[in-house]
Amino acid sequence: MSIIIITDSCCDLPLTYVEANQDILEVLGMPVHINGEDYIDDLGQTLSHDTFYEYLRNGIMPSTSQINAYRFEEAFKRNIELGHEILYIGFTSGMSGTYNSSCVARTLIQEEYPDARIELVDTLSASIGQGAIIVEAIKKLRKGIDLLTLRDWVLDNKLNFNHWFGVDDLNYLKNGGRISAATAIVGNVLNVKPTLIVDHEGKLKTYGNVRGRKKSMAFLVSKLIEHCTEIENTSIIIGHGNCPEDADAIKELVLSKATPAEIIVSELSMTIASHVGPNMIAMAFLGDQREP
Repeated sequence: MSIIIITDSCCDLPLTYVEANQDILEVLGMPVHINGEDYIDDLGQTLSHDTFYEYLRNGIMPSTSQINAYRFEEAFKRNIELGHEILYIGFTSGMSGTYNSSCVARTLIQEEYPDARIELVDTLSASIGQGAIIVEAIKKLRKGIDLLTLRDWVLDNKLNFNHWFGVDDLNYLKNGGRISAATAIVGNVLNVKPTLIVDHEGKLKTYGNVRGRKKSMAFLVSKLIEHCTEIENTSIIIGHGNCPEDADAIKELVLSKATPAEIIVSELSMTIASHVGPNMIAMAFLGDQREP
């Protein structure tokens, strides 16, 4: 039996990467509602990134919801009937009920297919941090690792995946209830750029503030150098909210200081961008234990 990794669109991996690994990777899209229309986040295929971010910049606010158990059940059943073993590497339970939906679906499937091998991992990770886990898992899968060993590796290492996010516009954090209206107003006036992390409970947490965009980018790179212990063997993901020039600048800054095994640049998809807004910059990688 072959192994298939299933994940969700919160992984924020580039569509090109997903397509290049479609033999062993399937991405289920989160539901997104924007501008009076319902979409399934398919990493920019149906609604382009440019159009989506234009909506955001024009003040059109989206809403998102979790993947329900029925859609997981469909995906699990289809892959079982194709003869696959399944590893679901999912969006953090600290921000969504999606992982719980996958648990319900597995229970239902195993009533019909008692011998089905379906393993589930709550990554306690989000966005490109979740994506970085998948990239490293795929490397191991292509080397011939078995299902349970791969699951255990992800479980053992998930809190070693660092997430560092630099936010440009505080109003999106305010709208999501992460900061107060007063903090957003003062921060925007003073050009404060908060840095966020995902903590050990898989929740978004404010880490600190810097003044100005260049300092925010430099701070992300400094955290890579500080926490990535084997950078020459590690895939780095740089994420951006429709600001490719900034992502390229971060990439050049990284290369001026280190030689990672791979740098993947990815534009944040609809689901995550709905909550952080345009011009987010981010970096994720496997390193030492993430900060709590």
